[in-house]
Amino acid sequence: MRERFSDVLLRARYAAIGAAIGAAIGSVFSRNAASTGGAIGGLVGATAADTRGTIEELLETVEEYDPRSGSADTE
Repeated sequence: MRERFSDVLLRARYAAIGAAIGAAIGSVFSRNAASTGGAIGGLVGATAADTRGTIEELLETVEEYDPRSGSADTE
């Protein structure tokens, strides 16, 4: 449960950062562009957080099955 909660907070943090960056870039052009940039940035941030979690899990799996990580030299 705690891990799930930390994942939710990480995703929210990335979404907030993405929205802020998108809105800042969009505000250079117009108010409508700032709104759109914030929305798109939030989606990109949330997607990046999900991808980060997937990549970390993949790396853990690879480390488990990596023959170079253990001392199982049978030759």
